[in-house]
Amino acid sequence: MKATVIATFFGVSLLCTYAAKETTKKMKKAKLYVPQIDCDVKAGKIINPEFIAKCPPGCQDVKYRVYGTDIYASFSSVCSAAIHSGIIDNTGGKILVQKVAGHSGYRGSFSNGVRSLSLPRWRESFLVSEGKPRKGVTYPSTLEYSSSKSTAVKSEPKKLEQDLKATKSADTANASEKASEEGDAVRKEYQTSPVLTPATQMATTTPTPTTTTTDPSTTTPKPTTTPATIRTTTVAAAAKTRPGLHRVRDIGSSSVHPAYSSVVAAASRQVQAAQGRGQNTAFRGTSTSASNRNILRPSTGIQRQEPVATFQRAASSPAHLGFSSKEELNPKPLESTSQGNPNCKVDLSFLMDGSWSIGKRRFQLQKHFLGNVAQALGIGSTGPLMGIVQYGDDPSTEFNLKTYANSKDLRNAIEKIPQKGGLSNVGKALSFVNKNFFSDANGNRGGAPNVVVVIVDGWPTDRVEEASRLARESGINIFFVTIEAAAESEKQNIIEPNFVDKAVCRTNGFYSINVPSWFSLHKVVQPLVKRVCDTDRLVCSKTCLNSADIGFVIDGSSSVGTSNFRTVLQFVANISKEFEISDTDTRIGAVQYTYEQRLEFSFDKYSTKQDVLSAIKRISYWSGGTSTGAAISYASEQLFSKSKPNKRKIMILITDGRSYDDVRVPAMAAHRNGVIAYSVGVAWAAQDELEAIATDPDKEHSFFVDEFDNLYRFVNQLIQNICTEFNSQPRN
Repeated sequence: MKATVIATFFGVSLLCTYAAKETTKKMKKAKLYVPQIDCDVKAGKIINPEFIAKCPPGCQDVKYRVYGTDIYASFSSVCSAAIHSGIIDNTGGKILVQKVAGHSGYRGSFSNGVRSLSLPRWRESFLVSEGKPRKGVTYPSTLEYSSSKSTAVKSEPKKLEQDLKATKSADTANASEKASEEGDAVRKEYQTSPVLTPATQMATTTPTPTTTTTDPSTTTPKPTTTPATIRTTTVAAAAKTRPGLHRVRDIGSSSVHPAYSSVVAAASRQVQAAQGRGQNTAFRGTSTSASNRNILRPSTGIQRQEPVATFQRAASSPAHLGFSSKEELNPKPLESTSQGNPNCKVDLSFLMDGSWSIGKRRFQLQKHFLGNVAQALGIGSTGPLMGIVQYGDDPSTEFNLKTYANSKDLRNAIEKIPQKGGLSNVGKALSFVNKNFFSDANGNRGGAPNVVVVIVDGWPTDRVEEASRLARESGINIFFVTIEAAAESEKQNIIEPNFVDKAVCRTNGFYSINVPSWFSLHKVVQPLVKRVCDTDRLVCSKTCLNSADIGFVIDGSSSVGTSNFRTVLQFVANISKEFEISDTDTRIGAVQYTYEQRLEFSFDKYSTKQDVLSAIKRISYWSGGTSTGAAISYASEQLFSKSKPNKRKIMILITDGRSYDDVRVPAMAAHRNGVIAYSVGVAWAAQDELEAIATDPDKEHSFFVDEFDNLYRFVNQLIQNICTEFNSQPRN
């Protein structure tokens, strides 16, 4: 009896062991399978937040567009992005893709045979790395793609409503996972970066920041002060012990992926904006070098000395991450507020040269110049606001946009600025301003153009081209005032020839002023003020998403039908909602046509995104014939003739059939008047007419789909082409 029980027991045991082994084998086999994707697949079309996939050969092609560097916009080709980042080559291979939150300022570059493009912002991003699974993560063997029905607004049976709800729930879940991943990346960076101040963490599921405090005795001796006092501590080579966020790549022990550095930097800016702080340097170089220009502006082969620096810290105020600002540690009360000049509503940052080469006398002349500019501008809450950043070896914010709200207080504060000394690192200063200065916490108003005026004695001691490009792509208008430019005998000492043309928004002379002598600097006060206040010419404030008048010309003929017409309207709404809509940004108008034409709403009718989307939804189906040529002429007259001079005129025409009248002559007339025309054909639309309507090159401005339900596929492509065309404009 006992033997039978034991045998049975062992039999069960053996069976269980065998089953477990078989399950393990199956799991291993399943893990080995990697789904393959095509070259044209965009990350945004794949629902999975993290996945491993295999790219085929031949994805190194210009037709597969990529936006960004290190971190990519989600409508980039996944495989082309992997080639651009150097993970794979044109022969293909396995890659790991991780979705992260939307990003601002995607940087274009040429790498590994792929040209990536820049983009001001996008709602979702992704990172790509070597196709090795991360420990503890299960990867799908089949990828989930977004449904084509999720974008439709037409009335359908209840099943479609359920699908829409399910899709929405999945999107919400994915967004939470991406926010969690970004939060984890931020916390990792804070934990691994050595700083002298407490670390600031970001919540994983909500943008509300939280702050934790570490014991300062671990890094510096604890100061014994009363809460009202400020102690000044001197630290040798403080910059070495306080690496900024941009140093993530250099930290050997950090577990943060290198591509997360831009995400961490952006997250830090959001945290500081919410807490009302700016990342501003308070370092003061104490170098006592001679003021001879040729000595202080060394060639790249000469090694510079590390300055001894001091920083200030308020015992009673919360600690800062990275640079700390004097103004926010010891804010000056606003004695009075002025309304200012309403015809010059701009947010200005002046980069003043504090290098030793300028000398004490010329530094004083520079302060007088800035004071006179402040007076001429008419500083005030409804006019221009002005802050100052002084640069040398490192930049530091003297005061931000909200510190002074009238010209008198501002002039007095400028006169008290001490010279910091050091080299003339203009590129470093531009990078600092781009990342830190124009934030809500520092008084940035959003609706006012951002302007940086760089004052430089002679020439910079670092490169400015890359930092300037990133600042311009963030919408910052860069002006240069150069005093006593290099003589012929001195040009050999310049690190970056033609640095002004490489930095400014346009190379037509509007953004640059050359002053022959410091003693004639006062003569350019009025010309400079006039230029920075000419908001219609501040072209760097313009991006592909905020600088157009977009007119939709919609076919309402009988062949479309009520249900398909609602799908067309959803297509129009999906495009519109990606733009920054206001009376000063992108404006939207719409015309519907059959044999006749009807202006649904003009460019100046609605000034908010919500109002525009509601107006699109209210458009009623007309029904009738198809006179596309007459519709183009009508749109040119009723919409685009009333477009603002500084706006790009974009027409997007949607039709489902051949026109009863000629389209070529009206289209050519529209093109001559500066209208950029995109044509979208459905079903029975004639390809030759679509190409005639479209602006050259036809292939980039005309699209065709076989049925209305596939219109959604061209939303991202249209926006991408509009932005590509905008970014390719010459800078002259």
